[in-house]
Amino acid sequence: MTSPTPTLFRRGKITALVLMLLLLLARGQSVKAQDETRSYSLPEVIGLAIDKNPRPAGAIGVIDIQEGLLVQAGAYPNPSVTGHGGRGSLRDTGALTPGAVTQTPPDTATEYNAQVFQPLEWPLKREARKHAAQAGLEGAIVGYDETLLHLRADVKLAFWTLLSRQQSLQLARENLAIIEDIRRTVDRRVQLGEAPRFEAIKAEVEVLKAEQRVTREENHVEVSLVVLDTLTAGSLGLRYRIDGEFERLPQALERNQLVEDALEQHPTIRRLRKVIEESGRTLDFERQARVPNLTVMGGYWRELGREAVQAGLSVPLPIWYQRQGEIASALGTIRREEANLLRVRYDFIRQVSQHFKDAGTAERLVGVFEKGLLRKTQVALEMAQFSFKRGESSLLQVLDAQRVHREVMLDYWQARHDLSIATTQLERFVGRSLYVR
Repeated sequence: MTSPTPTLFRRGKITALVLMLLLLLARGQSVKAQDETRSYSLPEVIGLAIDKNPRPAGAIGVIDIQEGLLVQAGAYPNPSVTGHGGRGSLRDTGALTPGAVTQTPPDTATEYNAQVFQPLEWPLKREARKHAAQAGLEGAIVGYDETLLHLRADVKLAFWTLLSRQQSLQLARENLAIIEDIRRTVDRRVQLGEAPRFEAIKAEVEVLKAEQRVTREENHVEVSLVVLDTLTAGSLGLRYRIDGEFERLPQALERNQLVEDALEQHPTIRRLRKVIEESGRTLDFERQARVPNLTVMGGYWRELGREAVQAGLSVPLPIWYQRQGEIASALGTIRREEANLLRVRYDFIRQVSQHFKDAGTAERLVGVFEKGLLRKTQVALEMAQFSFKRGESSLLQVLDAQRVHREVMLDYWQARHDLSIATTQLERFVGRSLYVR
């Protein structure tokens, strides 16, 4: 059996390399095209923000810290061991008792001693410290929920702003297309002598204004893209699109029920309650800390001519100071946190009421637009364009109809944007989604 020739082998290798390069190039082009046209929905953007944004990671770090403090609070004090050793010499044998048997002691010997100290903590003090650490851990866990709540709200606000900018850009481009069509009609009339040259200048000025609005809206869209991408830590990329609809206010919402929900279940309120609980446990610890720790000790001595085993007990006496300063500081911390909770509660009542009212006002305004105002301005614009092409209306009339239609559309999308913003802020201060009970 003969082996393939070197020429055939080289040709096959070159062909394989070429095919591999073509596949890699095609894949790179596909990925590039996918990145340029990738569209994200609101849930996808929120998921990326939770996974990539550093805020949740920081909240998890706080939980880890509190878990370590809980382990530290439950630890028992460690014992201490001391020891000494060395050579000892006998300098003075002392006077001998008459009639005693004389015995010559050694002149030198190895001397050593060892001592063990074990602190004993007051049990109630240790329990109070553990309860305080447990409350701190529970507060950190609620703080993580609070972080996610505010991150979702920030992402939704940026999403609505970008969506509004995209709608404004689309309207600006549609307006530019309509005005350019009007300019072409005016140019034909000027060339045919049916309209003065001044009409063409006016149409050209309107086109320039429309182009300027398109450029301005494009810049706003670019800024909004960067803001939303920043919330996901750059996960969206340089080129992406968003798809979604503005939110509507759910039916059968009651302000009093929303306020009650906010005061009962909002993560911020729950976290502040845990802070107060932790402060109360700290106060208990300071009061129990007035009982001093005991230290049990034992030792062994081996000296020249002497051997001893001893035990002892050390008790600090809290006579001059009994932690009055620490107790007063803990009481002040409790009063401060209680006042802070009360302030936050009143602020939440105000915020929920304000955003509920804003959302209701925006919902009614959107309803006014959708019940006929949008359709009327669209029909008026189409009629003005048709009449202008037939020479039955002037340039000023069609431009005025176009301006009214554009302003109404901008007001409509602004109302939709305001409604979504108010709904999102209402969810932020209620502490839950308005669409899930």
